[in-house]
Amino acid sequence: MADLAKRTDSPLDLADRRLMRSLAYVGGQWTAGRDGVSVPVTDPADGALLAEVARIDTDGATAAVDVADAAFPAWAGLLPQERSKILRRWFDLMIENREDLAVLMTAEQGKPISESRGEIDYAASFVEFYAEEAKRPNIEGVTSHLGDAEVEVWREPLGVAALVTPWNFPSAMITRKAAAALAAGCTVIVHPSIETPLSALALAELGERAGLPAGVFNVVTGDAPEIVGAWMADKRVRALSFTGSTEIGKLLYRQGADTVKRLVLELGGHAPFLVFADADLDQAVDEAVKAKFATSGQDCLGANRFFVERPIHDAFCKAFTERTKALSVGRGAEDPDIGPLMNEAAVRKQEEHVADALAKGAKLLAGGKRHAAGPLFFEPTILVDVPADALIMHEETFGPVAAVCAFDGEAEALRRANDTEYGLVAYLHTQDPRRIYRASRALQFGMVAVNRTKVTGAPIPFGGMKQSGLGREGSRIGMEAFTEVKYVCRDWA
Repeated sequence: MADLAKRTDSPLDLADRRLMRSLAYVGGQWTAGRDGVSVPVTDPADGALLAEVARIDTDGATAAVDVADAAFPAWAGLLPQERSKILRRWFDLMIENREDLAVLMTAEQGKPISESRGEIDYAASFVEFYAEEAKRPNIEGVTSHLGDAEVEVWREPLGVAALVTPWNFPSAMITRKAAAALAAGCTVIVHPSIETPLSALALAELGERAGLPAGVFNVVTGDAPEIVGAWMADKRVRALSFTGSTEIGKLLYRQGADTVKRLVLELGGHAPFLVFADADLDQAVDEAVKAKFATSGQDCLGANRFFVERPIHDAFCKAFTERTKALSVGRGAEDPDIGPLMNEAAVRKQEEHVADALAKGAKLLAGGKRHAAGPLFFEPTILVDVPADALIMHEETFGPVAAVCAFDGEAEALRRANDTEYGLVAYLHTQDPRRIYRASRALQFGMVAVNRTKVTGAPIPFGGMKQSGLGREGSRIGMEAFTEVKYVCRDWA
């Protein structure tokens, strides 16, 4: 690992160096932490120091609420068309600076540069979508139940919204939340992961250029317990949107009760990937590689448990293993198939899951250990004959390890797929239209991908069932968490 104490320059070559920010952004000002305390941000590929980012304390977190609360009346009072124009300009600036934003993301997160470019496009699409939706939450006329009165239902912005985002999608998880909240007329306070704050700060820079007024969009960097704890206790924070682990989501759920916050929680996933004997085998293998190894497996939508019908099980495993062994591993800037994992804990989890499965009788067909590329790299791994009591069958691996099992019949496949506390996404491969309908209905997941992997986008409601979360993000539904319904009954007399 690089010596952080000796590294003071940034290794990144950006066309627009102003996008490389290290201070928090609060009330339209770039803000240092108290006494100049900072947190190192490193490249997971080699440990090189990228920046020292401001560490904001509890007082600073409260100050962000102050400015967001003060800015709320004016922002909410703008014509929706005016908010729309600002969001549209923000989208345009993201596209204009796509390459710099992708370089920043790959440096701090590690994902292959082509995936980072794709994420910037994805992130920008939410800003574009909600720039249009900003103009559409109209008054709803309701047929009156009273002969002497007229009734209407209004949607009004809720107030200050806190957005807490993870490290695996450091731009898209912000824009999916923030664009919806801003379009609705809320002001926002964002806490990005301490491991990947640079993408968030670059978005703040572009937001300022787009014309977002001071206090409307704030980015507060530092330790989550201090910052988010202050926000959860503050009654002025009316909504919280969080993406992260189910464990932390439950904690925030409990904390939100005291101030009765509106909550959107996008939590863990443990996606099943079902392949029936009538599936297109080549297509199923292609999609299995995408579903497992995108973002180096560090994706809540990543397939974890592969259930393959016995007649094609061996052929699927052979082809899946060949494709997996052919995947390239390396630094994200070199655009490999697999980049580094985020931290040492993530690598240890892969090792634990592999060792546990093998100890319980699974067989290793590919990978299984750390990769020679560096301490945070792990080989793309295929395990077969994985028993039901293995850890990987019950815990989200969040890395490049796939567990494959055979099944006999539709009923068994659906039962095993649903045997989890999570319910975010399920992948289904079959050519039988009747089975597609039955299985799509029976799978207890918020999203079902049939004969494909890519299903997400700005127009669709993203979210899960059971302990995968509450609420939905994206689509028109994504604005609902940031609005309050008001009923008005007017006397005709």
